[in-house]
Amino acid sequence: MSPSRRTFLAASAAATVASSVSPARAAGLKGRVKQSLVAWCYMNYGAKWSLNKLCDVATSLGCPSVEIVEAKDFPTLRKHDLTCAIASTGMRGAFKAGWNNLRHRAELMTATTKAIDACAAAGVPRIIGFVGFKWNDFDDPKSGEISKEDGAKNSIAGLKEVAGLLEKKKVTLCIEHLNTRDASHPMKGHPGYQGDDLDYVAGILRKVGSPRVKLLFDVYHVQIMHGDVIRRIDECRDVIDHIHTAGVPGRNELDETQELNYPAIVRKLVAVGYDGYVGHEFLPTRNALQGLTEAVKQCDV
Repeated sequence: MSPSRRTFLAASAAATVASSVSPARAAGLKGRVKQSLVAWCYMNYGAKWSLNKLCDVATSLGCPSVEIVEAKDFPTLRKHDLTCAIASTGMRGAFKAGWNNLRHRAELMTATTKAIDACAAAGVPRIIGFVGFKWNDFDDPKSGEISKEDGAKNSIAGLKEVAGLLEKKKVTLCIEHLNTRDASHPMKGHPGYQGDDLDYVAGILRKVGSPRVKLLFDVYHVQIMHGDVIRRIDECRDVIDHIHTAGVPGRNELDETQELNYPAIVRKLVAVGYDGYVGHEFLPTRNALQGLTEAVKQCDV
C-alpha cells in the first residue's frame, strides 16, 4: 500500500471515530447523563441569546439538546446537529388551560395533536403537558374552581383519548408538576395550578396507564412543594420520563447559594436506571455561560 493511500485511510478512520464521539465526550464530560438547555430561560431572561447562539452554547458544553421549542424551531436545531429532548405544543397559556379543564379541551387537543405529528416527523421524542389551573376560566379566580376530583377525572379522560395517537406516533407526553408556593415571579411559581401535588399528578398518570403518558419531574418544583427529592425519585421512578433542574430558592443557578445537592440527585437518577435527559431550566442572575457551565459539570456524575 502506498504511503499516500495509508495516509488517506488513516485520516478517514480518524474522521469516522471523531464523528461517532458523543457531544458530551467531545466536551470532556463523562456523559452518563444526557443534558439539555431549556430555551426560554436563556433566550427570554438574563443573556437573551438568539436560538442560534443558544445552540452554539449547547454544543460547546457537550449538551446534545435544546428543548421547550416549537416545531418551527426544529430546523435550526438540526442545523447545529442538536436534538430537542422535549418540545412545546405552542399553545398560548398551555400550563393554565390544561387537561383538567373541559372548556379548553378542544383547543388543547388540536394543539397537542399537531405537536405530536410534528414531533413524530422530526424524530422529537417528547412534548410537554400540564394539568392546568383550577379555575373554570383559567385566568379568572372568580369563575369558580374545578374540584380536584373533577380535575383528575377530566385529565384522565383527555389523556386516555390522546394516548392512542401518542403510542402510534411513538411520542411521549410528559405532564409537569409545578409549585404553587412561590408568587414572587410568574416563572418561579404558579399559584392556582391544580397539579401541585406530586402524588396527585402521578396518580393521574398511573390511571391513564399508557407508556406514552409520563411525568416531567422538575426538581425545583418538587423541592418547593415536598422536599425529600431523592426519595421522591424512587417513588415516581415508574412514571418519570424527563427531568428539569434549577436552584432553590429563586429558580437560579445550581451554585453554592442554593440548597439542593444536584450531584447526589443525578447519581440517584443513574442508580434507578433513568436514561432520559436532564434539562437545565434556571433563570440566570449573572454570566449565563458560566452558570450553565457549572450546572453541566455538577450534573455530570
